[in-house]
Amino acid sequence: MKRLFMLWACIWLQACSSVPISSNGVIWKPSPSFDQRRPNWVIIHHTSNNDAEKALQTLTTASREVSAHYLVGRNGQVFQLVDENARAWHAGKSWWGGNTDLNSSSIGIELDNNGAEPFAEAQIQALLGLLATLKQRYKIPDANFLGHADVAPGRKVDPSAWFPWQRLARQGFGLWCDQTDTVVPEGFDLDLGLAALGYDPVVPVASRYSFRLHFFGNGGSSSLESEKAMVYCLLNKRQGSARE
Repeated sequence: MKRLFMLWACIWLQACSSVPISSNGVIWKPSPSFDQRRPNWVIIHHTSNNDAEKALQTLTTASREVSAHYLVGRNGQVFQLVDENARAWHAGKSWWGGNTDLNSSSIGIELDNNGAEPFAEAQIQALLGLLATLKQRYKIPDANFLGHADVAPGRKVDPSAWFPWQRLARQGFGLWCDQTDTVVPEGFDLDLGLAALGYDPVVPVASRYSFRLHFFGNGGSSSLESEKAMVYCLLNKRQGSARE
């Protein structure tokens, strides 16, 4: 009888209380001091399709379980597919600087491109406009504009060797170094430098391939010395931009 009374009293108190109590006993007391989480990265992809309609079908079909916040067509048409404050499924299993879930903190942009062709000028112009808006809206650092291959080495190679990273970096979307006379300290380790830059240290060979794809436009021929110089220069440039 006593247990029945206590149970009834508990139910009555919860029903009469203005403070909701969850099934695990946690009291919900909402605070007005919050805002929506903001993305801090932009990840750029190519669709591997020959037309935007096919890409749209893939990105909007539930069974495919893949999406992006934006799709930019070859003609410069921009489609928004997911709200910027929502978590789109574009990066998948990823790593950058210890962050293993880029989907939760990034904007994903797909470019209508099959991966074996130059990117259309109208498309790049539209992309630059979109990136400028996103950078201003969320105060995204220059260094935080990356490719899918950068955050998923060994698994992804987009947005391909055709992508104009140098052009984007000149407008503040990504890092780049044109210096060919960078003096690299003796004993500088390339793999450690790549890890410091953000690449996954668990797969050093794949990370180095993705790095070459981004900064040398290929996954093959580039000298060890030029790669070390590029990484060392990029690390210094990132540190310098962080102070600004």
